[in-house]
Amino acid sequence: MFKRILIANRGEIACRVIKSARRMGIQTVAVYSEADRDALHVEMADDAILIGPPAASESYLLIEKIVEACKKSGAEAVHPGYGFLSERESFPRALEAAGIVFIGPNPGAIAAMGDKIESKKAAAKANVSTVPGHLGVITDGKHAIKIADEIGYPVMIKASAGGGGKGMRIAYSTSEVEEGFALATAEAKLSFGDDRVFIEKFIVDPRHIEIQVLGDKHGNVIYLGERECSIQRRNQKVIEEAPSPLLDETTRRKMGEQAVALAKAVNYDSAGTVEFVAAQDKSFYFLEMNTRLQVEHPVTEMITGVDLVEQMIRVAAGEKLQLAQKDVTLTGWAVESRVYAEDPFRNFLPSIGRLVKYRPPAESKVDGITVRNDTGVQEGGEISIYYDPMIAKLVTHAPSRAAAIEAQAHALDAFYIEGIRHNIPFLSALMNHPRWREGNLSTGFIAEEFPKGFAARVPEGEVARRIAAVAAAIDMVIGERKRQISGQLVGRPVIRAGRRAVWLEREEIALQVAREGDGVTVRFIGNDGSVGTAHTLASPWTPGNPVWEGTIDGHTLAMQVRPIANGIRLAHQGFEVAVQVFTEAEAAAARLMPVGVKADTGKKLLCPMPGLVVSIAVTEGQDVKAGETLAVVEAMKMQNVLRAERDGVVKKIHATAGATLAVDALILEFA
Repeated sequence: MFKRILIANRGEIACRVIKSARRMGIQTVAVYSEADRDALHVEMADDAILIGPPAASESYLLIEKIVEACKKSGAEAVHPGYGFLSERESFPRALEAAGIVFIGPNPGAIAAMGDKIESKKAAAKANVSTVPGHLGVITDGKHAIKIADEIGYPVMIKASAGGGGKGMRIAYSTSEVEEGFALATAEAKLSFGDDRVFIEKFIVDPRHIEIQVLGDKHGNVIYLGERECSIQRRNQKVIEEAPSPLLDETTRRKMGEQAVALAKAVNYDSAGTVEFVAAQDKSFYFLEMNTRLQVEHPVTEMITGVDLVEQMIRVAAGEKLQLAQKDVTLTGWAVESRVYAEDPFRNFLPSIGRLVKYRPPAESKVDGITVRNDTGVQEGGEISIYYDPMIAKLVTHAPSRAAAIEAQAHALDAFYIEGIRHNIPFLSALMNHPRWREGNLSTGFIAEEFPKGFAARVPEGEVARRIAAVAAAIDMVIGERKRQISGQLVGRPVIRAGRRAVWLEREEIALQVAREGDGVTVRFIGNDGSVGTAHTLASPWTPGNPVWEGTIDGHTLAMQVRPIANGIRLAHQGFEVAVQVFTEAEAAAARLMPVGVKADTGKKLLCPMPGLVVSIAVTEGQDVKAGETLAVVEAMKMQNVLRAERDGVVKKIHATAGATLAVDALILEFA
C-alpha cells in the first residue's frame, strides 16, 4: 500500500480523498493555486505545494506542475478527483513515465471512454443500447444544422471531452443549432481544451440514470446499483438519489450487466460510471461513461456501505476486489443536494465573496438516519470566480425514500450560509415539491415546474402559520433576554401583552403567545376574533443563533434566522420572508406606513453576476428586438447570454469585451 499520495484537485473532492486516505493510514499532499492558499484542503493535507496562479489553465490543468509536485513531495501515487485532469489520457501516461501510480483507470480505458464519440462506438460494439446520433466530428455551424435536420429535432449538442454540464446545449430548431454549436464549442474549449462536439437525438421526457462500476487490475468488474440524477438545471445535476424510484430489479440487472460488459470491453480497472438516458417505460440508452469518480458518488456509498475512494486506492495498489457481485446489497435510500454559490432569485447566476458564516448541519447517525456533508470550504473562506461554484454536497440516508427526503429537507433548513447568495432556498423548495416526493421525475422537471425561474414567495396556509409561530417564539425569547439586562431603572414591572400581530412581508397573522414552563404556546386568532387551540413550541434557541431548531406540537423543524431592521428574516422549506412581530399598538402604526417602490432599471442592462465580458453584440444607436443577444458574460467556466427583454434602441454602451465586471455593473443603456 502507498505511504503517501497526492491529490491533483481542490475543494470538496480533495477533502473527500484526504478523509479516506487518512482512515487508511496514508499521508496526503495537496496542491493549490494562489487563490487557494488558505483553502480547507490545504489545511487538511499533511503537506501542500503551490503550483501556480489562480487560473486553472496555469495551475491545476498543468500536468508538468503535478508531476513536479509529486517528485518534490515524495508522493507515490496521484488521485485526480473529478474535473481538471481526471479524464485526460495524457495525465496517467505522464505519471507512469515519471514512475508515479495513477489512482484511476488505465490510459487505454480513458481514451476509449473519455472521448464521448469513441465511447458510443465502443458501446455499440459491446451490444449496449445507444441513442441515435452522429458520432463524427462536426466542422462548423452549417455542418451541425445539416446533421440535426437529418436526425430530427430536438437534438443535443455535446462536448466530446465534456462533463458537468459544460459544453452542452439542447436545440429545438435550426437557429438554436447554430447558436448552440457556437456556445458549446466555446465552452468546451474553455473547460476542457478540446472544442470538438457531437450531436445526438434528445429523448423527450427522459430520466438520467447511471450505474456505478468498480473494476480491478485482475479482470474483475462489478456494478454497485444505480443513481438517478434527473433533477437538473442547464444540464447540470442538482439533486441525486440512490436507488432510482423508476427501476425494478429486472431493469436494474439489465443496466448493470450492460455497464459491466462495456467496462470489461475496455479493460476498465477502477471506479467509473456508465450513464444512461431512460424513458418513462424503463427503456434505456447509453449516454456516456465517466472514467473517474462522480460528484454524486456518496449516495452509492451510503446504500452499499462501500468507500469508493478507498477501493480506487486499493485497486491502484494492485489489490483484488474483495467484493463479488453476489455480495453487493442495496440498503435504504440516499438523497444528495448540491449546494452552490449561486443566486436562485436571479436566475441562478454565480455568487462570489467571503463565507462570513458557514454553519452546515451536524453530521450524525441517529435512529437509522444519517446526515453527511462533503465540503471543501470553511467559515471565513473565499468563493472564487475561477472555479466551480459548489460549496458542499449534503447527503441523507434513511430506511425509505420518504424518510431520506424528510431528513434532507430538515438538514437544508438547518444549513446556514451568510456572505454570499446560495441555492439552499431552491433545494429546500424542491425537497418539499409534491412531484419530487412522488418520484414522478424527468430531466425537464425544473424547467417544467419553474418555467419562470425561482422567485421569492410569500408563504401561505400551514407553512405561514408555522413561520409566524416560530417568529412569535423568537420574539418572546428576545423580550425575556431584554428584561434581564442589568442596571435598568426601577419602576412598575413590565407586563408583556400576549397578543401579537406577525407580519410576513405585509401579510398579517394575529396570535396570542405565552411562556408555559420551558416552552412557548401560540394560539392563532381568527378574523372573527376567535382564539384557536394552543400549539406548543420547544427549542433551545438563544439570540444570536443563526438556526432555530425545535418542535411544534412534537414535530421537529428548523428555520434559518437572520436579523434585519425591526425584525428577522426566516428561511424555511424554500420560503425566505422578512418577519416583524408587533404589539397591537405597533401594528396600528405600521399599517399607516407607505410602501417603498423599487427604482425602475428597465432601460439598463446590468451585469447579473461578477464575470468577464466575452463580447458585446450590439452597437450604439442599433435597434434591437426582444430576445436578441446583447452581450455574453463568462463566470465560473459558463458562458451566459444576455438578451433584450423587449424591443428598443441602444443609447450608450458602458462596457467593453475583456472587462471584468462586478454584479449590477452597468453594461449598456437603452433610449
